[in-house]
Amino acid sequence: MRTFTTFDELAGAVGEELGTSDWLTIEQDRVDLFADATGDHQWIHVDVDRAKAGPFGGTIAHGYLTLSLVPFLGNQVLALETPGAKLNYGVNKVRFPAPVRVGSRVRDTVTVKEVTDLASGKQLVLGHVVEIEGEDKPACVAETVVLLLP
Repeated sequence: MRTFTTFDELAGAVGEELGTSDWLTIEQDRVDLFADATGDHQWIHVDVDRAKAGPFGGTIAHGYLTLSLVPFLGNQVLALETPGAKLNYGVNKVRFPAPVRVGSRVRDTVTVKEVTDLASGKQLVLGHVVEIEGEDKPACVAETVVLLLP
């Protein structure tokens, strides 16, 4: 785990791969709870029997479920203990190159992409690559944006 306590430390880490989270197994219960939370009950995610005959041989996680795990997984890699508030500002780029089959494991590798000065503080862009154990393509590639206020 890499801990940043100053903006200068963050700026000095631009371009650096910080590390990789632990593996997380994607269980059907998590997928079902996400479906309930979002109202997205498409059969490919929640109907185990029907999905067995589908294109992936079983249920898969929602792409947005995978994206929603980025803060949890990323917090295993870095901690922001800079002064002031830390606000999620958005996501610049998101792609879901491969489906996450229920029962598979994922983990996140985090890179500091950029630190930009703003009138209100700093803007931090982090790169995330969520890989699937044993798969060639990642589940998710994203750039998250965090506002760091003084």
